[in-house]
Amino acid sequence: MAFPTVEELTALITPLAASHHLDVEGIRVTKAGPKSTVAIKLDSDSRPDLDLLELVSQETGELFDAAEARGELNFGAGYLLEVSTPGVDTPLTEPRHWRRNRGRLVAVGESDPKRIARIGALNGEETAVVLVERDKKKLTVSVMELANSPRAVVEIEFAKPAQDELDLTGLTFDEAVDEHNH
Repeated sequence: MAFPTVEELTALITPLAASHHLDVEGIRVTKAGPKSTVAIKLDSDSRPDLDLLELVSQETGELFDAAEARGELNFGAGYLLEVSTPGVDTPLTEPRHWRRNRGRLVAVGESDPKRIARIGALNGEETAVVLVERDKKKLTVSVMELANSPRAVVEIEFAKPAQDELDLTGLTFDEAVDEHNH
């Protein structure tokens, strides 16, 4: 039996993650004999802390051991399990990624320079997001359809964001759109 695939591991881990109100954001398997690694990225709207990640890591290890004992999985010479949250360089590909990063700066698109905007509210259907952009002193509010979204990643900020930008990202989707139209 071969080392488990990402699909097999995802099917096994997803119910466990869901029991802790976590989403599986990615699984990477690196096969290297006794140095094989299974890296799992988990996240939630409330950002999991280290204690929760440690608990889920323990439970995942037990789940894998039990599946191996039943002959359902074979990790061969063994593996190293890494459980963490996605890094800031992880592209925003799902509506929940945009929701969880509300208020943060995002670089949108492949062009140079990239479009830099602050993430506002999602609409009720989570199909569009408000983006707040600054041009010197002027703030503009626009709406981007997520279905048409180019590559987007969170920008690391070292300074405290401007309060007027945060105020706009704090508005509901409809309030921000109304603000934009006046």
